[in-house]
Amino acid sequence: MSSRRQFIKASSMASASLMLGAAGFSARSYRRIIGANDRVRVGVVGFSDRFKDTLGPCFMQHQQAQNFELVAVSDLWKLRREQGVAWLKANNNDATVQAFANNEALYSSKSVDAVIVSTADFQHALHAIEAVQAGCDAYVEKPFAETMADNRAALKAIKASQQIVQVGSQRRSGPNYHAANRFIRSGQFGPITMVELVWNVNQPGRWRRPSLVAQCQERDTDWKRYLMNRPFEKWDPRKYLEYRLFWPYSSGMPGQWMCHQIDTVHWFTDLQHPRSVVANGGIYAWKDGRQNWDTMTAVFDYGPADDMRNGFQVVFTSRMHNSTGGMSEIYYSNGGELNMLTNKVSPKGGLQKAEAAAMGMAPNLLPESDLNAQAAAVSVATAANMGADPLTSMHMLNWMECVRSRQQPNAPVEAGYYHSIASIMTNAAVRTGQKASFDSQRQEVMVGGKVFEL
Repeated sequence: MSSRRQFIKASSMASASLMLGAAGFSARSYRRIIGANDRVRVGVVGFSDRFKDTLGPCFMQHQQAQNFELVAVSDLWKLRREQGVAWLKANNNDATVQAFANNEALYSSKSVDAVIVSTADFQHALHAIEAVQAGCDAYVEKPFAETMADNRAALKAIKASQQIVQVGSQRRSGPNYHAANRFIRSGQFGPITMVELVWNVNQPGRWRRPSLVAQCQERDTDWKRYLMNRPFEKWDPRKYLEYRLFWPYSSGMPGQWMCHQIDTVHWFTDLQHPRSVVANGGIYAWKDGRQNWDTMTAVFDYGPADDMRNGFQVVFTSRMHNSTGGMSEIYYSNGGELNMLTNKVSPKGGLQKAEAAAMGMAPNLLPESDLNAQAAAVSVATAANMGADPLTSMHMLNWMECVRSRQQPNAPVEAGYYHSIASIMTNAAVRTGQKASFDSQRQEVMVGGKVFEL
């Protein structure tokens, strides 16, 4: 882990492998291109812990050089609105900051050119739609969507616009991940046979906000607006602030953690979604009223839909009550492994001479290779100011640069659409106890021959 952090902290991807998005621009979209001397006004949609602790500081690292400025906060809760204004002023030399009680008021004010969306999981896709329909570019946190209806609607709205939308899948801005992508695509790794994804923590307070829950009163917020298109239920401050523990406001582990890691599978292979998913788990440790599991294993089958003989398996395991194993992503082939924890390609587990000879085959062992060294060969810039979360910092910088250039960012809407399919399929398997599949014609997640819905 340390080698990865050290390398990423010392370097930044300089707009690698970006797709030029100028083709098909309308006259209106050309007018939207912001000059180098024009300040980009940015609003915060949801003053969350994620924004305060990570997204905001990462934005601040680049705002001066990129000539961006945070000028507004939209949050339904009066307390968070006030905290957001105070935080933005404190970090912008007491600059003027406007506060809005909802997004309709924010966009009606015409005070922002772009927004950073860090609201509840189920709101991301819907808030992305609002942003692009208001003519704003957007950095949208993951998971992108928690239902296929929201997923399809957001993809359609964003593709119909000329706005720059970066989904918060920050691995796509990591030089080491770009190096892994190139290595696999080069054919040197051989066919992927299995991928193991792990995300373990031991944090009883993860996604809990008891002190805030005690302060949150329905009269100080807008519960109906918060629910958006979810079924109405009575006010519950836990579901307002601890939404990651409750469906249908969040899928929990799949949407929060798995979608980060499964996104690299899609990126490295050009596969858009699993062929099927099964899952098992439960609430084994933290019996605090939550609905989403604290322990789970999901098993995916990936490969061409028309060739069931070819493909590979992906296993995602996660627990919140014992951190042994931490976080890891390991790709396996017959010749060895590609380990994103160590950033090494090695012959570990590859076909040895003795085993191969017994079957009249040649041994198959990958050469030792350092992804960090390969990443260094890419055009990179020194980034001593990338802070404690260099991946997110690089991802934020990539978005800012693309807002100006109008190029597609490292994680365009398609990346969010595809990781959401995998996450929704997993949630479907979790909720029903059955195998989930995907109907590509209908763009629907299926369980037992029926569409999976709320």
